[in-house]
Amino acid sequence: MAVSLKGKSLLSVAGLGRAEVEEILRVAAAQKSGEVRSEELLSVARGRSLAVLFDKSSLRTRLGFEVAMSQLGGHAVYLAPADIRIGEREPARDVARVLGRSVDAIAARLSSHADIEALAAFSGVPVINAMSNLEHPCQALADLLTIKEHKGELSKVQLAWVGDGNNVCHSLLLIGAMFGLQVRIAAPATYEPRAQIVAKAEGLAKASGGSISIGNDARAAARGSDVIATDVWVSAGMEEQAMRRRLDFKEFQVNGDLVKEAKPDAIVLHCLPAHRGEEITDEVMEGPHCAAFDQAENRLHTQRALLSLIFAKAG
Repeated sequence: MAVSLKGKSLLSVAGLGRAEVEEILRVAAAQKSGEVRSEELLSVARGRSLAVLFDKSSLRTRLGFEVAMSQLGGHAVYLAPADIRIGEREPARDVARVLGRSVDAIAARLSSHADIEALAAFSGVPVINAMSNLEHPCQALADLLTIKEHKGELSKVQLAWVGDGNNVCHSLLLIGAMFGLQVRIAAPATYEPRAQIVAKAEGLAKASGGSISIGNDARAAARGSDVIATDVWVSAGMEEQAMRRRLDFKEFQVNGDLVKEAKPDAIVLHCLPAHRGEEITDEVMEGPHCAAFDQAENRLHTQRALLSLIFAKAG
């Protein structure tokens, strides 16, 4: 049976099947390589509108969705944090009903995962989780495409996550487990990924032949790895925790010494923005192992592929 994402929402990596992720990656690669011509792309979303609804600032996510819709012949409408104020100005279900009568799909970056679920429940149109406090599935798709481009066969990849067991970690953990990667998480005590996400990932890994380990030793996680991934220590909205977090995470910096623990051809991923001198050093960001900007570019290609499949015209 052919894989179809037509009209579907993407709220969590766990809401996708492996075949669906493979199709997103296939379409992304075909569009990125030029196998799908630009004139063909322009017919995919002609006459369609995407609401880009954010309650936090964004560079890569917003850029990816707006450029993708333009390349697909459609239109993106950006709604800034001050424009909506979900839960303050009006509830998510009311915003959802209004948007659903005006646009064909919604990409939402909201702090509350429950609010994104409400948009999907009440809008009547596909909703893409462009990041919530629980997951960042769009980032995970770009990460997997980047790993595939650099490493080939995914099931042989050893992936180390070093740092906060946050939303980005959750989605990468799930998608890595789905594709049989050996995923090793190293986070400070009390900052490990949520138990329910780990349990889902363990179930996916059991089915795929992958493995999951959760620990508190950055060097042990990085040792012999093909990929080291990290994220900021202090995310937006956590500024009051900054001093404590910098102390708690000081042994979890991705620096030259840590990278030496990995394989000689290992790549380093960072979803950006990078706080150089905190979670990652300038030496690593500017060094030969860094694939963070390939990763950033792939946000466009995977988000465009996802929209192509939701609008049901893919390459």
